[in-house]
Amino acid sequence: MKPEITTATSIKAKSAKTPCRSCGHVGLEPVLDLGTTALVDTLVTKERLTAFEAKHPLAVGICPKCALMQVLDTVPAEEVFHEEYTYYASFSTSWLEHCRKNVLKQIERFRLNHNSFVIELASNDGYLLKNYVEKNIPVLGIDPCKGPVEAALKINVPTMHAFFGTELANKLAAEGKKADIIHANNVMAHVADTNGFIAGIATILKDTGSLVTESPYVRDLIDHCEFDTIYHEHLCYYGVTSLKNLYARHGLYINDIERITTHGGSIRQYVSKKPGESDTVKQLLADEKRLGIDRPSEYYDTFASRVAAIKTEMLKILRDLKKQGKKVAAYGASAKGSTMLSYLGAGPDLIEFVVDKNVHKHGKFMPGLHNPIYDVTAVAEKKPDYLVLLVWNLKDEILKQMAPYRQTGGKFIVPVPTPTIV
Repeated sequence: MKPEITTATSIKAKSAKTPCRSCGHVGLEPVLDLGTTALVDTLVTKERLTAFEAKHPLAVGICPKCALMQVLDTVPAEEVFHEEYTYYASFSTSWLEHCRKNVLKQIERFRLNHNSFVIELASNDGYLLKNYVEKNIPVLGIDPCKGPVEAALKINVPTMHAFFGTELANKLAAEGKKADIIHANNVMAHVADTNGFIAGIATILKDTGSLVTESPYVRDLIDHCEFDTIYHEHLCYYGVTSLKNLYARHGLYINDIERITTHGGSIRQYVSKKPGESDTVKQLLADEKRLGIDRPSEYYDTFASRVAAIKTEMLKILRDLKKQGKKVAAYGASAKGSTMLSYLGAGPDLIEFVVDKNVHKHGKFMPGLHNPIYDVTAVAEKKPDYLVLLVWNLKDEILKQMAPYRQTGGKFIVPVPTPTIV
């Protein structure tokens, strides 16, 4: 059975009946409807191009009680994080460098050594923990996806193939595996059982330990109109207010925050079992109250119209280029790229193909619209006049990498925060 096509009326009705993932309050305020989309990281093989492809409504609302912006529909985790899941963190050199610096900073800040123990939740292919291993600091990675786990084990990063929650947390705690540091980068948004996940963290965190976690910041998402970071894997979009409310429920406190540039703007939180709110945390909470981030407000009300304006402008650019006989492709077969293409309805008729460095994606097709995916070398071979930069968060890295393409006249179209040709 195909899912229902979403409408403004159905979204409002659905929001009114939806319980908050964090506090349980029934009745969310609608924020944005992106229609019905395929799962962004479920790439399509050639053999399955004509097969049924599941699609699901994609809309977000905000809780008036705890201020958490969240997706209204939940796709089962097993359907999202399957054996052919294609996200491998190590394909971005800038992300690897970011994580290396993060580890070195935490080693110094918390004076970690060979007697310490670090756990990472959603450790992927060992991209972060390998930096601790190099310093002889004991680690354990936990990840639900088979391919990335196998990649981590190959580089000698101890990793469990499992979903993390209260059951696994209790088992680890019973075995004496409590952590001085827990990393959970860009994973809290992916978890349907939000409270179970945080309760599990509290269980395996030492009384003197710290959770050091990074999450995309809802303030940056709204301010920069980063709507393409919304997809079924990302169930929650956190502000400092909503995080403080969530952690407090489990005896945890945000003691410090660093605003960082990754993923279009994120916050690195330092969370522990003892209160000690920094001036930075207090200021961010005050800013959210002033802007209206801590409640349904005009701050969220204007988001949908701004997103619609990007769609209108992008389609105008793409259709005008097609009329001119220009060849347009895209860079980045990413999750956000899938949301962008789906929202635009930009199949191979408008964007002929997508290139990506990730070898696990080559020869497959984008979800829903089936743009073919090639290696980056296809740019030199097929010579597109324009490349839509679907991974705009890696803009500097990719423009530098693609300097030869630009030197021969190739141009990039950057869709967010407003469509721009560079």
